[in-house]
Amino acid sequence: MIAADTAASTVVDLMKNRQAAVIFILVTVTLDVLAMGLIIPVLPKLILDFLGGKMTDAANWNGWFALVFALMQFVFSPLLGVLSDRFGRRPVVLLSNLGLGLDYVVMALAPTIGWLFLGRIISGITTSSIPTAMAYIADVTPKEKRASAFGMIGMAFGVGFAFGPAIGGLLGSVTPRLAFWVSAGLSLTNWLYGYLFVPESLATERRKNFSLSRANPVGSLVLLRSHPELWRLAVIQFLAYTAHNVFSVWVLYAIYRYAWGERTTGLSLMVVGICTGAISALLTGPMVKRFGEKVTLYIGQFFGAAGMFVAGIARNSVEFFASIPIISLWNISMPAAQSMMTHRVSEREQGELQGALQSMRSITFIIGPIMFLRVFSWFIDPKNSQHLPGAPYFLAAALLFAAMLMSTRIKQDAPAAPRPTSIPPPPDVVAPESIPSGPIAPILDQEEKI
Repeated sequence: MIAADTAASTVVDLMKNRQAAVIFILVTVTLDVLAMGLIIPVLPKLILDFLGGKMTDAANWNGWFALVFALMQFVFSPLLGVLSDRFGRRPVVLLSNLGLGLDYVVMALAPTIGWLFLGRIISGITTSSIPTAMAYIADVTPKEKRASAFGMIGMAFGVGFAFGPAIGGLLGSVTPRLAFWVSAGLSLTNWLYGYLFVPESLATERRKNFSLSRANPVGSLVLLRSHPELWRLAVIQFLAYTAHNVFSVWVLYAIYRYAWGERTTGLSLMVVGICTGAISALLTGPMVKRFGEKVTLYIGQFFGAAGMFVAGIARNSVEFFASIPIISLWNISMPAAQSMMTHRVSEREQGELQGALQSMRSITFIIGPIMFLRVFSWFIDPKNSQHLPGAPYFLAAALLFAAMLMSTRIKQDAPAAPRPTSIPPPPDVVAPESIPSGPIAPILDQEEKI
């Protein structure tokens, strides 16, 4: 009787520790995205100040800043993912948090645009830890609950992008450099909390030897070809990531078609962030539980395509705003796809998988904005006979519709076997490495078999 009480008490403590670890990852992603959002409205102004107010030069420099950030993500996401498979998630996430915080300090103090550019390079490297955070979630969450957990990651992104630019704009009205100091404070506080309280999630026996062939962006993509359905899911995600870059024309489209000012544009992006966060957190889990990951995947893509089409034909601001919640329903598909992909690689390859996905997404960051901006430019050019300002959204809708059709060919994972009732029910997530074994070991062993 005493042993049973001890085991039950240990299970409760274990669940609390695991929940704290997951909460830290969610806070990490939220603060990272919030910190990035804070500098969105102030970085162009700071660049403009360095260049003496020359708008043409500032536009070119902004392009280079965006390109180098995407390139750093492309190169370093797989590297950090493979390093986390070898040395654990905790050191990679903590070092990245520390590096990002110190980088914002460098950018806040930057005396020249060259130093600011260097800071942007470092930012691209350090924010490449987000795939490692995703791998941490995969480590500590059983397969049947991963889609819901990834939905919470989507909520974290939504919250960061909803409030980051708005707060950054307010801070920038005082001085552009203040946003960098606040971002540094958020990242360093997060690092300190993680250093003091967060355990490792990847047990030593589950780690994989480091290999340069897997740590480079080209080699990391080989993993995506290791399973036919994994490759199909990767192509589906590539189409979705590319379609997401239609947001690069959001502001220009709204100014051109609806004559929006900065206030309305900022409000619309905040609504996008709020809808994204709410749908990711509140709808993903119930949808997966009710319909399964496969159906959730293509339902989300259907609504994404429909919302993009509505945005393209919207004749006024009200109709354009109405497209936002429809587009946002697309967010239930991303966690479902992520979860299905984690089922198709071993526990030792979760970091490599997330790094490969982020590297693939970085490719779309490079080609997507250029593609959508050129489509928009061509269809509003008076020299061309066809005037169709909504063309970028129609293109995004076509990409998502193609992804939806491909999703119908994916095989749904077999449902998890029912858990034995002779032992207490296991907690919702897999144990972090640093939590001791003991009376609960049979419970963890049983969860490993399922």
